Order: sequence, then structure tokens, then C-alpha cells
Amino acid sequence: MPSPAAIRPIDSKADRKKFVDLPFRLYKNDPNWVPPLKGEALGLITPEKNGWFSHAKAQLFLAERDGRVVGRISAHIDTLALTMPADKGFGPGCGQWGYMDAEDEDTAKALIATAEGWLRDQGMNRALGPISMSIWEEPGLLVQGYDHAPTIMMGHAKPEYKGWIEGAGYTHAKTLQTYDLDVTKEFPPIVQRIIKSGERNPSIRIREVDKSKFDEEAAIILAILNDAWSDNWGFVPLTPPEIDDVGVKLKPIVFNDLIRIAELDGKPVAFMITLPDLNEAIKPLNGSLLPFGWAKLLLWLRKPKVRTMRVPLMGVVKELQASRLAGQLAFMMIEYIRRAAVANYGATRGEIGWVLDDNQGMNAIADAIDSHVNKVYVIYEKTL
Repeated sequence: MPSPAAIRPIDSKADRKKFVDLPFRLYKNDPNWVPPLKGEALGLITPEKNGWFSHAKAQLFLAERDGRVVGRISAHIDTLALTMPADKGFGPGCGQWGYMDAEDEDTAKALIATAEGWLRDQGMNRALGPISMSIWEEPGLLVQGYDHAPTIMMGHAKPEYKGWIEGAGYTHAKTLQTYDLDVTKEFPPIVQRIIKSGERNPSIRIREVDKSKFDEEAAIILAILNDAWSDNWGFVPLTPPEIDDVGVKLKPIVFNDLIRIAELDGKPVAFMITLPDLNEAIKPLNGSLLPFGWAKLLLWLRKPKVRTMRVPLMGVVKELQASRLAGQLAFMMIEYIRRAAVANYGATRGEIGWVLDDNQGMNAIADAIDSHVNKVYVIYEKTL
């Protein structure tokens, strides 16, 4: 049995590098783990480089044994999340932890206890985890779907983590799931009829975004998102610094024909964002753009050819969500993007999500287009 690990808070650039490097050793034999670009991973945990820190604070911890890093975790508090209704996931007194990786169960439990202690010292009385670190980044622990790689901006984990977290006294708070879809196949006849009916409606227009007007289009999508998702569990509005960061990160993989805005009588009422799976391009780079990774990535970005497309976000304004029109707009956007993904990028599969397990509308749409759940993530909670 290994000796207990020593756990310490970190803040230096050198220690943050150790924090980022650990998974490269722990997952080196896992064929389904996708090594992140180390520069980007460092940016996410560096306050000066991540707009999320404009309304949040975090403490990173490393666990070491005999001079070797054997675990890591973050503890963090989002001040905007504290203002959300408690029945919507966060609320007053709710802190979070994330980025948990460890060599063994004892180290994992010690790291979680350390994160809990920091949260208590900050006045928190409840913990949610894992959330790394914003709800908009990589929320939840993978508990189903270890047999294939995650898509862009989705997490991966070791199967044993589930038992370790539950063994530390955590219970289920919310389930998130992703859906797998064969995009080479046409949708069932009933869905096709709904799409054709929408095409005959002169009030409906499904248009591509215009990347040359990136800021304007982003503002339209953000307005719909904040309205459409405002009642969802775990919703925290994106702030201007975060929006700027998202724009910088995602603009290279934004393509006009993969993002659609639905207009009703000229008013934007729904959107769907689809991204080519960048993980397919970065996985062989093993975390580094040097010496020639940058050239390979730039070449890929000019005209991606991918197996998988991911739909990370879609939404319909609240006033339409209970109507048949909401589903019709969703089916139309999905179908138009499906055609473009196959014809222009060579895609054969799509992944939709994450989707809350109790989001009846989105789950019904996923079922109607013959997709199936391929990955399940759980966010856990514990009273401190």
C-alpha cells in the first residue's frame, strides 16, 4: 500500500505546468484519451488568460509522493453561480471542484477532502463536482462510454473514478448525456415531412451565419442562448470576457454552413452550432504544436475532413419552446447542417450534447432522428 501523498496548494507557473502534465502520464496507455494542447490547457487554469476568472476564483492543488506528482484537483467558486436559484443547480453556498486525477483511491479521496476544506474556509456549505472549471467547459464525470474518444470540449476519465467519488460521500446531482447519430442516413419519413412542411412556410427562414460578421452573429446567438437556457439546471450566463475568449478559441473552427440561425418573420428565434471535431486533428500532436504540429493543424483548419461533427449548443427562444414550431425549427436546422457536414466535410457521424437527462424536448428530438446515447456524465453533490 503506497504511503500517503502530501497535498499542497499551488500558484506558480512551474506548478501549473505539473498540473497540466499529470494526465499525460496517467492516461498514456488509454487509446481513447485525447491529449489537450498544453498551451490551451494552461490558459484555462491561469487567471490572466481565462475570462471566467473575472467572476470566479479557484485554488489548484497537487498531491505528491516521494517527489512525484500523483494527483491534482481544483476547488473553485463562481460568484455568478452563487446568485442562481438553488433549485437550478448552484445557488448560495455552492462551490465546486474539478480537474480531479489521481493514481489511487486514497489520494483521490484526500484531494477531494482538501478541496472541500478550501470551500468550507470560503464559506461554502455544498460542493458540486467534477466541474472543470466553468459549467461551459467540461462538466461531469464520464460514467458510460469509455470505449471511444470524446469529441471537442468533452471530458474523459478513468472508470474507477466513479467509485472513488461515490466512496467519498457524493451522490448524484444531475446526469448529462451525448447522442450519437449516423449522419449519412436520411431521417425517418415523419421527420422529413415536418421539415418539408417548414420549407413551405414563408414565415420561416433557416440561414447560415456570416463569419465575416462574426461579432454581430455571435451577439444574435448569445441573446437566444441566454433566453433559451435561462431556466435550465446549471445555467450561468456567459460574461463579456468569456465571450471574447470563446470567440478567439472557436473562430478558427467556425464554418458558415455548420452554424444556422432560424428566423420567424425576420426575427431570430433559434440557432444551432456545429463544430468539426478538433480532437481528431489534435490527438496525434500529443499536446504540442512543435516542431510541425502547428503546420498540420493550420492545414487541417483550412478545410477540415472529419469523421465526427459535434453539436455543443442549440436553442429556441422560451416563448416557442412549448410549441410544435420549436421541434420543426430544430429538425430543419439539423437536416441542413447534416447535409453540409456530409457533402462538404466528409462526416459520417454526429454527436449532440451534452443534453440534460430531463430535457424532454431535446431528448425527444434526439430520439426522433434515430440517435442513441453514447456517453453519460454525472455531476455529483455533497453537503459540506
